[in-house]
Amino acid sequence: MSGWAVIPAALGAVVIFGGSAVATKVAVAGIAALDVAVLRTVIGGLLALPLTLALGIGLPRSAGERRLLLVSGFCGFIAFPLLFTFGVGLTSANHATMVLAILPVTTGAIAMAWDRQWPRAAWWLGSALAFAGEIVLLYEPAAGPGVASLDGDLLVLGATVFGSLGYVAGARLQRGGYSARGTTFWGVGLFALLLLPLAPFVVDAPALAVAGAGPWSGLLYQAVGVTIVAYILWYWALGSGGIARIGLLQFLQPVSGVILAWLVLGEKLSLTFAAASLIIMLGVALAWRAR
Repeated sequence: MSGWAVIPAALGAVVIFGGSAVATKVAVAGIAALDVAVLRTVIGGLLALPLTLALGIGLPRSAGERRLLLVSGFCGFIAFPLLFTFGVGLTSANHATMVLAILPVTTGAIAMAWDRQWPRAAWWLGSALAFAGEIVLLYEPAAGPGVASLDGDLLVLGATVFGSLGYVAGARLQRGGYSARGTTFWGVGLFALLLLPLAPFVVDAPALAVAGAGPWSGLLYQAVGVTIVAYILWYWALGSGGIARIGLLQFLQPVSGVILAWLVLGEKLSLTFAAASLIIMLGVALAWRAR
């Protein structure tokens, strides 16, 4: 892909990521959260490894690049799925989507800390505003379909931090010349191999057999759409277009998530949720404009 394709690639990834909370909510309705978290990586990895070998993509050559691959893979395909899946199981898809909305801020913070840069005062102000919105969101009274919970929101918040760290490590690997496909395929493949021997002991196979098409579609959306397609597009776009520039497009991610939660799950939008969401988005925009 050439330079003109960076923005479409990033937007495609953002739209796919935006549906992640809804797909997870659909999946955990019929499949245990631990099974969803494990199987999205195992299925994704088993699909990725043959592609890796067929395309002749080797592992990174230097020790530093391999460490980046391990950090990216662990954060993106072990820590994030576990925390996110359990979190979504305990909260609403709308809440999970808006908690994830601060990804641009946490991604930027980790990237700047990694490069030993000091952000401007406006960045701190925007970050504080975004987190203030998160606090309002966390304490929103639970009501209606898709009931939210503080425990679930905090788990998704933890997943957000790990996701940001994985993004930065993967983008630095891409920026150093290693391909986005290699980062994604080897990252999910290596950790799928790690999880595969454990799967028979933690996955409830009889329950999976009767889970139904809905939960399985949610699981496969995560395993293929998010774990393979979206990660390739996102790492390539971050590495090619710059973390600061492309990361701003995550501002659009909650839009598709909230719309899908309303259409697919029938989740209502309260005034508190709308106010918190507006505060978060304004804070994120201010932080990234300052960056």
